[in-house]
Amino acid sequence: MTFEAALQSEIFLTYIKIIGGLLAFAGIAIALLKAMGKPVAGVWSTYRGWLIMVPIVIAAILLGRAAFIGGVALLAIFGFKEFARATGLYEDWWMTGLVYLGIILLAVAAYIPDPRLDFDGWFGLFITLPAYVVGAILLVPIVRNRSKGQLQRVALAIVGFIYFGWMFSHLGFLANATYAYGYILYLVFAVEINDVAAFTCGKIFGKHKLRENISPNKTIEGAIGAIVISLGLPWLLWFSFPHFEVRDLLLAGLIVGVGGQLGDLVISYIKRDIGNNDMGVVIQGHGGILDRVDSMIFVAPIFFHVMRWMHGIREVPIS
Repeated sequence: MTFEAALQSEIFLTYIKIIGGLLAFAGIAIALLKAMGKPVAGVWSTYRGWLIMVPIVIAAILLGRAAFIGGVALLAIFGFKEFARATGLYEDWWMTGLVYLGIILLAVAAYIPDPRLDFDGWFGLFITLPAYVVGAILLVPIVRNRSKGQLQRVALAIVGFIYFGWMFSHLGFLANATYAYGYILYLVFAVEINDVAAFTCGKIFGKHKLRENISPNKTIEGAIGAIVISLGLPWLLWFSFPHFEVRDLLLAGLIVGVGGQLGDLVISYIKRDIGNNDMGVVIQGHGGILDRVDSMIFVAPIFFHVMRWMHGIREVPIS
């Protein structure tokens, strides 16, 4: 992934056209609704947020592998920061410091070459690093000679690192893939479409609650609609991964359709358990970092490992 490669990539340029067209269509639709006297304040707030986020994501991809991996690491750090503040872990700088360090080391492992295989991205270090970080977190109470209240802090730090750090960082490692542009842009695009589909289908057809004690607004009909639409997306976006067979397309859609909603539900029950439904507001109309990346947290690692097992991530060593 480089600036020059992005500008020469048909996949990247095609996604720019698709996303640009959708944003233009949405803008015209909102303008027409406003002219008709329909309430559009909420929709406009969300749309304005997209006008901010889309260029940021495109710029991170356009600037190359280092920028994208670094951008994913920053999102993981700020996502964990929201979690740590909401749970009270933020006051323990020993625990939070180790989690931040672990996330940074994951980014380093995703960027540096594998010394044995001469590939960009040291997969062996990336996949085993969590064991060392978790071990270090477990040793903190011993180093500090404390026991009371330490189990909860250790558990929160481990959950924070594995969930917000390691699982999400798989998206950054995909920058090393042979089909990096196709994989990354498909995941980002499809995950957002899945979220919109779940919301829209739920509003139109929703009658039965999916998990009312976790997320009262989610419905079974919305979940099914999102999965159906997500299953269809890979066929429309087949250009993203021309080497995929029918089986791969079905898996790619299923991973997004199911994984995206699981990630959303996990963040929802975390929020409800700590009694904080709003962990932050980064962009008006889109909530905090966790509200933007929750669906990707499950999707990225599952997609990464399934596709790595079936096709491998890289075909040609770096020169």
